[in-house]
Amino acid sequence: MRSVHRPKTLFFLPSLLVSMACSGNPPPPADPPPNHLTGSLAPTASAVAAPTPAPARREPPVPTRREDIVETLHGKEIHDPYRWLEDGESDEVKVWQAAQNERTAKALATLPGRAALTRRIESLLRIGSVGTPAVYASKKGKGRYFYTRQAPSEDQPVLYVRDGVDGADRKLVDPNTLGKDGLVSLDFWVPSQDGKKLAYGLSSGGDEQSTLYVMDVETGKNLPETEVIPRARYASVAWLPDGKSFYYTRFPQKGDVPAGEEHYHRKIYLHQIGRPWEKDPLVFGEGRAMTDSPSVLISPNGRWLVATVHMGWSRIEAYLLDRKAGPQATFVPFAVPKENAIYDVDVYDDSLLVRTNDSAPTYELYRVDPQKPAREHWKKILPATKDVLQAVTSIGGQIFATYIVDAHSVVKRFSATGEPKGEITLPTIGTTGGASGEWDGHEAFVGFTSFAVPSTVLRFDLATEKVSTWAEIKPPVDASEFVVTQEKARSKDGTLVPYFLVHKKGVARDGKAPTVLTGYGGFNIAQMPAFAGSRYVMLEQGGVVAVANLRGGGEYGEAWHRAGMLASKQNVFDDLYAVAEKLLADQVTSSERLAVMGGSNGGLLVGAAITQRPELFRAAVCAVPLLDMIRYHKFLIAKLWIPEYGSAEDPTQFEWLRAYSPYHNVKPGTPYPAVLFATAEGDSRVDPLHARKMAALLQAEAGGDKPILLRVEGKAGHGAGKPISKKIEEATDVYSFLFWQLGVTPPG
Repeated sequence: MRSVHRPKTLFFLPSLLVSMACSGNPPPPADPPPNHLTGSLAPTASAVAAPTPAPARREPPVPTRREDIVETLHGKEIHDPYRWLEDGESDEVKVWQAAQNERTAKALATLPGRAALTRRIESLLRIGSVGTPAVYASKKGKGRYFYTRQAPSEDQPVLYVRDGVDGADRKLVDPNTLGKDGLVSLDFWVPSQDGKKLAYGLSSGGDEQSTLYVMDVETGKNLPETEVIPRARYASVAWLPDGKSFYYTRFPQKGDVPAGEEHYHRKIYLHQIGRPWEKDPLVFGEGRAMTDSPSVLISPNGRWLVATVHMGWSRIEAYLLDRKAGPQATFVPFAVPKENAIYDVDVYDDSLLVRTNDSAPTYELYRVDPQKPAREHWKKILPATKDVLQAVTSIGGQIFATYIVDAHSVVKRFSATGEPKGEITLPTIGTTGGASGEWDGHEAFVGFTSFAVPSTVLRFDLATEKVSTWAEIKPPVDASEFVVTQEKARSKDGTLVPYFLVHKKGVARDGKAPTVLTGYGGFNIAQMPAFAGSRYVMLEQGGVVAVANLRGGGEYGEAWHRAGMLASKQNVFDDLYAVAEKLLADQVTSSERLAVMGGSNGGLLVGAAITQRPELFRAAVCAVPLLDMIRYHKFLIAKLWIPEYGSAEDPTQFEWLRAYSPYHNVKPGTPYPAVLFATAEGDSRVDPLHARKMAALLQAEAGGDKPILLRVEGKAGHGAGKPISKKIEEATDVYSFLFWQLGVTPPG
């Protein structure tokens, strides 16, 4: 749906480690042979054998105070010996954290081949990027094309504008010039309908606490201080047609709500250019639950205003206001389900398009007359199919619909009334974020990526029905040297779980290939094939990357999502173990050469894996993770995730969480895998306390001699907005650790 343009980050995903860890997708019902997606196995090529894993090296432990904290919840004793590590502002914690970082640096800095590894990672990551353009006012002239591009030498993407599809580029917002060390990032950007003004958000150090600015696109200069609005984290913005006012979302100032609640209470306001933002009237959100998260859309003619309210990852409500009805007009709830359902809305002059799963878990599309918005008047345009209708855009009188089909994207065209008009030809099996274009325009743009294809933008001409490449980033690898297959494992309850395998041609199935297994499994987020350059340092050395498509994601619709949330969360972990066991049974690798890696919700997955099935893995990379599931909801924005996980304050949900909470399931003396915990001081989503507490506990109680390391990055957050220079440092540490533990020979 048409909305705010922003660098491609998902609400719960850290950038680099999740791009390194999670780029795949989930399961079909049958059990066919492996599907060769790119290239083919070379039967005559010799296998690439990995050397024996290096012996464990343990740096001296960091002295860590242990407290005897025990509390009783719902009649059960809960031990929390490292609760003092929750306070990241205390001097004691800062000293301890610095000592842990020093210990980790010593363990990783002197590993053989590290310098060559860094050079190769830099060449894989410094390739640049290009974003899908947003087109404005093409009917009034050449049209303005706004898009981001990043040169290989730049730490952050830059926002450009050009007049006409082939016009000269002009820089609008260059974060690289706005601060030291590439720490300022562009979080979102929304041009006015005529393309003459721009609302955009900046944040620093990965904290994602956006400040909203307004620019005159003609001059490239920001408007005065009255147009600088704080607390606009990933704001939703909708400009009125005259370009003099816009609706937007922001969070309360500290002190306006009880301490800790400033992370919530997002509301919609109306800003008029020239008026101090403090005087902006509240439009929507008063009296709602503090965890409700509204967004705003407006019809091109400015009449119809829509507020959608995100209430967890299984429920989005929608409200409609007729601005023509005058100042006394109120929002009408036109899409509020009795049970959880998602209503994804786009608004045009005379109709609304609503993508919903209220009657079908794979979604349907309806057209709604805003003057008759009641459910009984909705007209079905695209009925449900076995494939997931992931995104819809109306461009030039046609409907561009993006489907997830067997774990990859397919873009189909339909008439305004739903008659098929063909497919957009994509370069290979991969992923697109949907089509971009004007509702009354003549062209559509589609951003694309795949395992061996970095960011590419395709242009579709509606008149000629021809597809051309508008912009692309050349891959730093030869795709013909690698093979991608899609295979399946049978989970504990019989569910077939698909996974991608990526490796060089000629890698034999003899149990010797060092392998990294990744996954996510949550929040209705579909893991799709995508380019993650740093993983090629492993692949080029004869390694294998396995991307598991676990329940909890959105690859097969809402039923697949719900099968991996709340009381069913254990299914996600069992799916991962099924894939790991299949890798061993198929002799792709052995448990001594298998690592598990994931970030954010995928970090929880890794935490569960190492505590529930430590014998499966030699090593683990656990990034920006949730690990204390009894207390997680007390910190930062985590109350937003209660609809996905549950809360320990509820006695029934407490039992679910206690059963798998990694921090509460460490068994003293167990020989756990080697673990690298990676987190960041500025993470404003998942508090770094999780990694600190879990690292301390494993360092104290794990049996054996495998290293337990903690890496806490300064001037960084959950991952969004991280500069390339920091990504290179992070990836070097991660792959130094994995090469060490899996016995991989570093590049030449």
